[in-house]
Amino acid sequence: MVMMHSSEGRRAPTIMGSIRLASDSRFSLCALICLHIIICCTSLAQVAYWQSYMLYDAARLYYAVAAVLAFATVSLLFIFASFSFGYFIGFSLFTMVLGFIWLNTFSKFNYDHRLAGLSAAASAVLFLLPALFINAPVKRTFELSPRAVEHLLKFILVLALGTIVVASFYNFRLVSISNIYDFRNDLYFPAPVRYLTGVVSTVLLPFACACYLALNRRWWAAVPLLLILLFYPITLSKFALFSAAWVVILLILSRTFEPRAATILSILLPMLLGVILMAWHLNNYTLYYFGIVNIRMMATPSSAMDIYNDFFSSHPLTWFCQISFLKPLMSCPYQEQLSQVMENTYRLGNINASLFATEGIASVGLYLAPLVALACGFVIALGNRASAGLPPGFVLISAALLPQTFLNVPFTTALLTHGTGFLFLLWYIMPRTMFDRKIEAAAS
Repeated sequence: MVMMHSSEGRRAPTIMGSIRLASDSRFSLCALICLHIIICCTSLAQVAYWQSYMLYDAARLYYAVAAVLAFATVSLLFIFASFSFGYFIGFSLFTMVLGFIWLNTFSKFNYDHRLAGLSAAASAVLFLLPALFINAPVKRTFELSPRAVEHLLKFILVLALGTIVVASFYNFRLVSISNIYDFRNDLYFPAPVRYLTGVVSTVLLPFACACYLALNRRWWAAVPLLLILLFYPITLSKFALFSAAWVVILLILSRTFEPRAATILSILLPMLLGVILMAWHLNNYTLYYFGIVNIRMMATPSSAMDIYNDFFSSHPLTWFCQISFLKPLMSCPYQEQLSQVMENTYRLGNINASLFATEGIASVGLYLAPLVALACGFVIALGNRASAGLPPGFVLISAALLPQTFLNVPFTTALLTHGTGFLFLLWYIMPRTMFDRKIEAAAS
């Protein structure tokens, strides 16, 4: 019995190791990306039945397929690039642009669709080149001691709890997801509380979870996830409600597959499940899942590019005046936030959008948008360099919520309000020896 048990114990790591090794081959990555592109387009065709402003026309399918196939060549970058923070963020943005190129073929809006498609494709390429391939370690002049890391984690938990308590005085409602929009427009938080809410829930708590996992303190790793859940009745955001589950899913994927495959599967698998559910068994539950994942998470950021292209084809550009700290310093044609401007114009809800739509289309127009994307790619490369030397799994978990953030808010908002820049600093000062000791302990 003992011999059988030990044999099985030796076999299990071998099987898991084989899966991880196979998932990281170029053939596997190529197959996953091809399947991802097919499922993405299939999902968008299904979405058209439920969203009147995301269209599909079988008569124009040939043109859509041709445009998608041309842009799909960009995916080769993900096969040859190594994993990094930029890889993690870049694949989500690649998927968003792919979705826009598909929707652009069927769009009912009146703008220069060919120019918009070319600008989006060029923006994606110029963003990805530095974001994927600039990852040399930055020279580090300071790092935390292991004891300081312990104090930092305690500080993050106390700060998170304090933020939750203070924010609860301004809003705390236990309502169902279907009713959150009855109260969302009435939410108000002072600027310090608003910024703390964004930074703590998006960056600091996932970072703390990743640290506790690295220290092999699994029960403590659950504490940040529980605190993330407490932000739902405060912010009334679906993102806050499902964030903890998303971190767990990424953790499972990162333990099963190599980080590049885990990155692709983190988008492919949820979207594939929605396609299967809608094709085989339609009811309120499947429609609810499809609405959250396939429509809200995947299709809406792509559609936002379509809407922003239409609006700014006939309205003045912002020239970055929408950025809060620049707005008082320059003349701006829009006094409200761009998301509210879109709601007032299209009546489709407050449409926040990614860097390709805000810093690109809205700020400088289609011709200059690729140059802005290039600049943003260089900023993401700073994250690659700051995190160099950290285990890929640690980077995945600590940045778990950032891909959706970059899909749905402007680049400057993701960088400052949601704390991406602060995460770069945390990665920079993390002691690499902490992970070396963990590897040595596992080997012994």
